[in-house]
Amino acid sequence: MRRERRPVHDLWPVTLVRLRSGASPPVVEVARPETFEEVVGLLREARRSRRRVLAMGGASGVCGALTPEAGDLVLDLSALDRVEVDEHDLVVRAQAGVNGLELERRLNRRGMTLGHLPASLPVASLGGMVSTRSAGQESSRYGRIEDLVLGLTVALADGTIVEARARPGTAVGPPLHQLFVGAEGSLGVVLEVVLRVHRRPEAVLGRGWRLGTLEAGLEVMRSAMQGGLRPLVLRLYDPEDSALQGLEGWSLVAAAAGPPALAEAEAAVLAVLAAGVGAEDLGEGPWRSWLEHRFDLSAERLRDLLSAPGSFLDTIELATTWSRLPALYREVKAHLARAGAALCHFAHPTGQGCCAYFTVAGSAPDETAAERTHGEVWRGAMEIALRHEAAISHHHGVGRARAPWVVAELGGWWEVWRRMRSALDPECLLNPNGVGGDGVR
Repeated sequence: MRRERRPVHDLWPVTLVRLRSGASPPVVEVARPETFEEVVGLLREARRSRRRVLAMGGASGVCGALTPEAGDLVLDLSALDRVEVDEHDLVVRAQAGVNGLELERRLNRRGMTLGHLPASLPVASLGGMVSTRSAGQESSRYGRIEDLVLGLTVALADGTIVEARARPGTAVGPPLHQLFVGAEGSLGVVLEVVLRVHRRPEAVLGRGWRLGTLEAGLEVMRSAMQGGLRPLVLRLYDPEDSALQGLEGWSLVAAAAGPPALAEAEAAVLAVLAAGVGAEDLGEGPWRSWLEHRFDLSAERLRDLLSAPGSFLDTIELATTWSRLPALYREVKAHLARAGAALCHFAHPTGQGCCAYFTVAGSAPDETAAERTHGEVWRGAMEIALRHEAAISHHHGVGRARAPWVVAELGGWWEVWRRMRSALDPECLLNPNGVGGDGVR
């Protein structure tokens, strides 16, 4: 096991702005365990010395969950990278440090897919995706990460290991492993994940449409999901976000997948739904372009975009029901537009609603003003979301960015969470950033 001292952090824009202004992140101890037993030893060592412990995967988070302070111990889980594939049962058992893109490529070579492809896939780790309750770009067909997880192996704060037991279904109590999906490492350290996988579709048919209004686009999405379709991709872009795709007005990108006959039938239904709201068929071009650029926003690209003094850029993903989406979109978009350029797309649809994914970028006279404006952007967006009874996070997690609003979001369930965390980690030594961390205690 390698141990060293160095600064570490994720891609929270606040951290990147502070680094740009000359701040130095604290140098902390980083341990890279190679076995579950070494993780247990580190947790017990930290408990004896009352050191806080943060688990680290690909460090691709954007909400500040990985922002250690002096004296903290960071567990770099990248050496936990073993994978076992059961092609007959369509199950994969993979350790927490496995890179998302490498896992997908490995499955693809055997004619399978996890079906979980977030934009951060090239750098994200499996443990990180589980710990933030991630959603991939193909969630409308395969579901979110919690829909794929069959079991977890977790190390609790006292070093106890709870082994994964994968079942296709059980009625023996609640699915307790789901407590750790989205907990950001604050209940235990995810060591291994058992996931359902899928056969790769034989055919994929995608295209784009131009629409006249937000309501028209949302109607196509709602009708598709409530009508029983399982589109591989279904994403609606507002005019400002469409411009980044080289399109005009409201644009919809969709793809159907499966055996050729099924994919063709589903694509035909999508075309009928689009025509029913007067959409203009743009052919396959928008789909091919989207497919080519789906992973373009890399860590390096984000740092480049935030390199100019006084600049700020961030993404805020909210979620609510179909009936509430238009009002939520318009109020949040107007709020963000007062700070700078604001864009939005709608994705990850279900029969009940979808995610509204906002991007905001701007500049301020100096670094202090940039961080202050960034804080105002977040405060307003969170307050609007709560007022509209929307989820304040859809798939990026909590971290430090959302910590002040967690109690309001959870309501009466906050007390359930507090008691659960106190029982599993009474000294609150596991990740202090995010759900139930120092920012909201």
